[in-house]
Amino acid sequence: MKLILWLLALFAAAVAVTLAAKDLTGRALLEMPPYQIELPLDQFVIGAIVAFFVFYILVRLILGIFQFSERHRHKKTDEMLLSGLKAYFDGDFIKAQKNAAIASKLADSSIAKALGAVIAARSAQVLGATTERDQYLKAALAEAPDEKSLCLAAKTEFLLDEGRYQDALNTLHSLYSEGGLQSTAVLQLELEAQKQAGNWDAVIELAEILAKRVSTNKALVKKIKHEAQIENIRSRATDLQSLNQYWQSISPIEKMDSKISVAAVRAYVSLGNCTMAHHIIEQNVPMTWDDELIALYSECLDYHVHRQIECAEVWLRSQPNNAQLLLTLGKLCTHCELWGKAQNYLEASLSVESGHKAHFALAQLHEKLGKHELAMSHYNKGLELTLEHLS
Repeated sequence: MKLILWLLALFAAAVAVTLAAKDLTGRALLEMPPYQIELPLDQFVIGAIVAFFVFYILVRLILGIFQFSERHRHKKTDEMLLSGLKAYFDGDFIKAQKNAAIASKLADSSIAKALGAVIAARSAQVLGATTERDQYLKAALAEAPDEKSLCLAAKTEFLLDEGRYQDALNTLHSLYSEGGLQSTAVLQLELEAQKQAGNWDAVIELAEILAKRVSTNKALVKKIKHEAQIENIRSRATDLQSLNQYWQSISPIEKMDSKISVAAVRAYVSLGNCTMAHHIIEQNVPMTWDDELIALYSECLDYHVHRQIECAEVWLRSQPNNAQLLLTLGKLCTHCELWGKAQNYLEASLSVESGHKAHFALAQLHEKLGKHELAMSHYNKGLELTLEHLS
């Protein structure tokens, strides 16, 4: 519509100038050495208008062809990019790599270039074409620097897949050097890198940051933080001072978690600090009734065993049919050579739940009492249950 209006305006102007040129007198001299042309002034004016009109039409035509070519190119880019995406999610990684690479080359915008390159690189990664994968990302970083984070995030993920966590961390640090708020995806990549590196303090810190993000899987982040706390405790199992400091830094609610408590008890037992191990167990068992914690109560024994028996017997009033608690009491009584009570507790444990550990404990008790046939019978039953459990 605009072109038609422009043409009408030009024609109207041409007619007006032509009519006005009739009244013009004189001559115009055009000199282009070695040529020289002399024209009446009215013809010169009309000729100039015609030349301008022709020039305008040619320019519009050339622009139209160029715009058509650009539109075709953009359309082709979009088609290749969408086709590459579809092929990637369909699992046709050869087609995805090919079409996404074409889209990246055709694209004018940085985002389209980067997206095409990343899709092509991810497809190449699946196909094991690491050289091509790296070339796509290198080209995208050079041609689309505005989308550096997208390319470096993909590169980091590839490095983590190969277990190269230190290279992954270096890549992320080069991204962080530019400043600004990092995306949730980038922080999750660093979380995985720190996890592979065994930097559990950093994992916990990142997990706490991610827990505040709206787009985060809260349950997964909580699980990762939980695992990191357990690993942090285990890593301090050779240094009592470090273990004490870390245990004190954990919130009271987290200390009530049975798995964290178990890890702490095991760490203190390995350091020979039975008092602290018993304290943690006694704080947690009445609320969690965790079998592993109850079992650990008979692992680290010192001069407080009689007090431990009294404490466990108080628990038994609330949990009279707890097989693990009965087994633990049997072991504690055996240690104190309270043979009758030990036998009663161990047999009671077996009556609630037949387990190989109770059979082995009862076998050891009978062996100490010189009842070798009974001991052998319980050893055999315990071995049978163990083999059944393994099969």
